[in-house]
Amino acid sequence: MPDSLRKKCEEMLREAGCSEKVIAHVGVVRDVACEYAQRNPSVDFSLVEEGALLHDIGRGSTHSIAHAQAGADLLRARGFPEKLARIVECHTGAGLTADECSLLGLEPRDCMPTTIEEKIVCHADNLVAGTKRISIEESIESSSHLARKFRERMDRLAAEVELLCSR
Repeated sequence: MPDSLRKKCEEMLREAGCSEKVIAHVGVVRDVACEYAQRNPSVDFSLVEEGALLHDIGRGSTHSIAHAQAGADLLRARGFPEKLARIVECHTGAGLTADECSLLGLEPRDCMPTTIEEKIVCHADNLVAGTKRISIEESIESSSHLARKFRERMDRLAAEVELLCSR
């Protein structure tokens, strides 16, 4: 992604109300996601990069789990491609089913990552705590408050992305 597009994404994050902490976080997630995207020639590298930079745009309005849907809605309202909105919508943990969204008080949408680009950004976000890169084991351990099925889903997603993006 050209520097100008990265700056444009950072400007959008600021306009949406995101803090400098969030902007720093998405920069590290972008770096991790791009490492994976480079390993698989069938991956839309630009989509992964832009998706990683904008995945937390919804944090400008809420820091709850609703930030993913809020961010996706913001991008849709601004006319961004659905492929990009889906990356934002599906990036929490290892995704949420429509039923799980309902149980969490969210719109009942299928927020499970299905494309390789969605999976890469989701996995990369799991590997970054603040601005520190962590292992998937550390990420799962820090998610001990979540139900076992969510932690297992994170582990499966990690294994799938590692396999799809192995050289």
